[in-house]
Amino acid sequence: MTTKYFYIIPLIAISLSCSAKKTETKAKVNPDTESIFDSATNPDEKELTNDLIWYSGEFYGKSVRGVSSMNDGEHFTAMDNGEMGPEINKYSYKTYEKVSTILTFMDLKDEDGKPIPIDAYEFSADEQKVLIATEQESIYRRSSKSYYYIYDLKTKKTIPLSDKELGKQRLADFSPSGNLVAFVRENNLFFVNTETGKEIQITQDGKINEIINGATDWVYEEEFGFHKGFEWNSDGTKLAYWKFYEMDVKEFHLDYYGTLYPEEFRFKYPKAGEDNSKISVHVYDIPTQSSTPVNIIDQKEEYYIPRINWTKSPSQLSITKLNRLQNNLQLMMVYCVQDRPQKKASFIAKAYFTETAKTYIDIHDNLTFMDDNNTYLWMSEKDGYNHIYLNTIDGKEKQITKGNWDVIEIKGIDEANGLIYYLSAENGPTQQELFVIKTDATAKKKLSTLKGNNSASFSKGMKYYINYHSDANTPQYITLHKANGEEIKVLQDNQALKTRLAKYNLAKKEFFQFDNGQGTKLNAWMIKPANFDKNKKYPVFMTGYNGPGNNVVKDSWGGTTMMWHHLLAKKGFLVVCVETRGTMFRGRDFKHSTYLQLGKLETEDLISAAKHMGSLPYADGDNIGIQGWSYGGYMASLCITKGADYFKAGIAVAPVTNWRYYDNVYTERFMRTPQENADGYDDNSPINHVKKMKGKFLIVHGGGDDNVHPQNTYEMVTALVAENKDFEMFVYPNKNHGIYGGTTRLHLFNKMTYFLVDNLMKE
Repeated sequence: MTTKYFYIIPLIAISLSCSAKKTETKAKVNPDTESIFDSATNPDEKELTNDLIWYSGEFYGKSVRGVSSMNDGEHFTAMDNGEMGPEINKYSYKTYEKVSTILTFMDLKDEDGKPIPIDAYEFSADEQKVLIATEQESIYRRSSKSYYYIYDLKTKKTIPLSDKELGKQRLADFSPSGNLVAFVRENNLFFVNTETGKEIQITQDGKINEIINGATDWVYEEEFGFHKGFEWNSDGTKLAYWKFYEMDVKEFHLDYYGTLYPEEFRFKYPKAGEDNSKISVHVYDIPTQSSTPVNIIDQKEEYYIPRINWTKSPSQLSITKLNRLQNNLQLMMVYCVQDRPQKKASFIAKAYFTETAKTYIDIHDNLTFMDDNNTYLWMSEKDGYNHIYLNTIDGKEKQITKGNWDVIEIKGIDEANGLIYYLSAENGPTQQELFVIKTDATAKKKLSTLKGNNSASFSKGMKYYINYHSDANTPQYITLHKANGEEIKVLQDNQALKTRLAKYNLAKKEFFQFDNGQGTKLNAWMIKPANFDKNKKYPVFMTGYNGPGNNVVKDSWGGTTMMWHHLLAKKGFLVVCVETRGTMFRGRDFKHSTYLQLGKLETEDLISAAKHMGSLPYADGDNIGIQGWSYGGYMASLCITKGADYFKAGIAVAPVTNWRYYDNVYTERFMRTPQENADGYDDNSPINHVKKMKGKFLIVHGGGDDNVHPQNTYEMVTALVAENKDFEMFVYPNKNHGIYGGTTRLHLFNKMTYFLVDNLMKE
C-alpha cells in the first residue's frame, strides 16, 4: 500500500484479440455538454458481459502515453509500433505531427546480429546516444531488471552496456555529462565509461537479502514510491546512493507452483513493530573513484531517508530525513568538512528545514530547487490544507497558495517567468483541475476548462502541456495546449469507444451527499439499475477503498472496473460508492481523523451509508452487500463482521485482516507500533470480530501476493473456522496483489458476480 497511489483494483493492460466492429455508427457527443449515457430503452441494446469487460477489450479506450520531451521543449519522442516493429519517433509539440524516425528495433543489433526488442529507452543529456532496455523482467510493483544496450545516433553502432554473462542490470541511467552510465547488478552499484567501455564497480559488499547498494529494499519501493537508489549530481562528477543493511529484517516467503516441487521465494519484509533495514547515504566521487559516507547528525531515534535531491549546484546534496513515527521531517544539506591533519574530507548533513505534526507527514516529490541554489518549492499541510510554499535554505518562507482546499501536485515551475503550475481540488474533492500562479502568490488562473478530472504533462521549459480529461460519464479526452492554456489540438477524443458504449444503454453515474449521523457530510456516487423504477426495491451493492491516500468518489472515468459496476446495475443492483472519513482532498483534519484507529470511523461511515440506503424507498435494506480490494477488502471484512446487522454479503479481495501483518512504514504512519497502540490494532481487526458475522462471505487472495500477504486470508480463515462460520474462499496460485494475467480477471469477476446475484437477488 502506498500512501498516495494505493489502488482498489489496478487496471493492467492485457493482450487482446477482439475489437469493435468498424460498421458501428458514431454517437454525437460533445464532452462539454453531452453524455454518452441514455436511460431510455434502446431496441438495439447490446448485452453487457464480464467476457466483454475483462477479456475482449471492448471498453478499452485510447490514450497518449510515453511522451518524452526533448531538450528544446519544442519536440518530444514516443515509442510507436511501426511496420517492422517498435520504433522511436520524433514529434513536434506545435503541430503534434511526426518529424522523423530516430531509430527502429531493426537498427539495433545484439552481439549475434539479431534485432533488439525495445522495452524502454532513455536519451543521453546531449541526445546523441540512446540507452535501450530489453528482455525486461519485473521484480516488484515498480522494479525490474533488463539487458541494456547503448545506441550511438552518429555512428549507428550498438554496444551492450555490460557483459550479459554477468546477469541483467537494473536502473541504468546516463550521467548529465553523457559519457557515463550507472547501474545496479546483484545489489552492487557500477558505472561504465561509454567512450572507453571500461566498467568500474563502486561497491563490493552487495548481497541478496543482506546489503543493497544503489537500489531500495521492498518497503521503500512500496511505501515511499521509488526503487532507484542513486542520483547523479548536475555535472556527472558525483553519485549519491543509498546503502541498505537488511540483515536484521525478518524474511517472509511465498511458494510458487508449476513444477514438481514448488519454488520458495524469500524476501525481507519488515512488519509493523519489527526491525527495519539500517540505512546510510554515500557520495561517490568519479574522478578519484572514492566513496564517502554522509554523517547524519542528531541520530537520536530511528529514521528513514525517503528522498535525496541534488540542487543545481554539483556540490549541494539535500537529504530528506523522517523519523520512524513519521511526524518529524527534516530537510538536510550535506556539507564537506576538511580534516587538515588527516588530509581527509568528510560529509556532514545539517537540517535547514524542520516540520513536525501531531499525527504524520506525507512524503511527496514536490521539492524543487531554483537556479540560485537557495530557494526551493515545498508543500505542506501545516495550515490545515495542503499548500505550496516558497522557502529559502537560509530560513525564509512564503505561502503561495491559500484556502480551504488541497493542492494535489506541483506539475512544474517556469522560473524565467515566475510561474508555478499545479493540480488542485479547489472546487471540491471530486474535482481535479490545473492552475497556474506566480511565485509572488498573485495572478492565479485556472487553465483546465472541463469539469471533472484533469491532469497535465508539460514539455521541458514549460512551453506546452498535454491535458488528460475525463468525467464520471465521459472517457478520456486528450488535448494539446500552450502553457497559457490555449488549446492547439485535440489529440484523442475516444469517439470510437463512445460509439461502442452507446450500444449498451448505460445509466449515468450520479453524485450525492448524506449525513453520517455524526454531523459530517459524506460524498458518494450511485449507478441505478437500467430502466430504473422508483416504485421497485433494488438490492444494494456497495464498493470502495476508504483508506488514506486514495479517493474513489471522483468525477472521473472508471474504466473496466466501472463497466463491471454497470453490469451489476443492469442485473438489478443499486451500485454505490462512499468516501468515508480518512480520505483525501478535504483537508488535513478530515484525512487524519482515523489516526491510531484505522478502520473504526470508516466502518461507522459505511454502516451509516447502509442505513441511508436502506431508508430510500427504492432500496432493499435487507439485501445490502459490500466488496473491496486490499484496504477495501479490509473494510468489507469489517462490515460483514462489525456491521453484520446491516450487510448481508461481503467480498474481500486481498484484504488486510490484522495490521500486525502489514509493513511497518505504511502501518506505523497511521497506527504507530503495536507495542504503543495494541488496542488500536486489535479493536479494528476483523479477525477479532468473526463471531458477529451473520451474512455470506467470500474471501479471495493471490497466492504470490508480496504486498498484502496470503497470511492475512489464512489467519482470517482460521478465526472463521474456530467460530464455525460458513464462508467461501478462493486462492489464485502465483498471482500477486493485482490478481491478473490471461483469463484470471475474467474468472475472478465472474465468481464475484455469481456470488452477489446468488446471495442478494430475490428469486
